[in-house]
Amino acid sequence: MTDDRLYTDAALARFYDLDNDWTEDRSFCLRLAQGCASVLDLGCGTGELAIRIAAETDAEVSAADPARAMLDLARAKPGAGRVSWVEADARRLDLGRQFDLVVMTGHAFQVFLTDADRALCLAAIARHLAPEGCFVFDSRNPAAREWEAWRPDLTLREITDPELGPVAAWDDVDWDAKRQAVTYETAYRVNADGREFRARSRIGFPSLAVLDRLIAAAGLRVESWLGDWSGAPLGPDSPDFIPLGRRA
Repeated sequence: MTDDRLYTDAALARFYDLDNDWTEDRSFCLRLAQGCASVLDLGCGTGELAIRIAAETDAEVSAADPARAMLDLARAKPGAGRVSWVEADARRLDLGRQFDLVVMTGHAFQVFLTDADRALCLAAIARHLAPEGCFVFDSRNPAAREWEAWRPDLTLREITDPELGPVAAWDDVDWDAKRQAVTYETAYRVNADGREFRARSRIGFPSLAVLDRLIAAAGLRVESWLGDWSGAPLGPDSPDFIPLGRRA
C-alpha cells in the first residue's frame, strides 16, 4: 500500500473520502466497539472509523497506517484529537500494549501479497490483542470474482471536490491468476480543466484455507466466519471472508 499514490500522494488522497461513503464494515466495528475500553484500528486510512469510535464510545482509540497523506487528512478532522495516530506498517507495529478490540476494515488485509507478510500482520494483531480481546478483518472471497466488475464502463461515476468541482472517476483492473492477485487503477479527471490523477494498486486474494492456516499459526482462533458485514454466515458464494475471533 505504501507504493500506492492514492494513499501516499496528497493530491490523490484528497479524493478518498469523497469517493468512499460510510460502509457496513465500519458500522459493524462501531457496534463491536461498544463496551470496549480500548480499540486499535489497523490500516485506518483517513480515520473515519477511529474518530467515530472515539466519539461514540468510552474506548481509548489508537489508529495506525503507513500512509502519511492519509494520516494528515485524519488528523485534520473534527474529533481527531481523541485518537492516538501512529504512522506505521501493521507488519512491524509494536505499541507495547494490548487492546480489547483490534479491527482492520476496508479489505486492508489484502494489500499483503505474500503469506510471509500476511503472517507478520496477523502476528501484530495477536501481539496487540488482550487475553479476552476480539479481532476482526476482511478479505474478499476469490470465488466471487469481484474484480470482474472493476471496469471503466461499470465503475464510471462523478464526485464533487469542494475546490475542483465535479470530478469523473473510474477503475480498471488486471487479474493475475498465477499470483492470485489483482492490479487495479483508479483514475480521477477534473471536469473543469481535464487534469487527470491516477493510482495503481495490487491486492491479493488468499484462499480460506490459507487464511485459516495463517490465523492459527499466529496464535489466534476464529470463533465465527462471516460471509459479509451484515453478519451472514460464510458460504461458498459469500463476497467476503471475515474472521471474528480471539487469542488461542
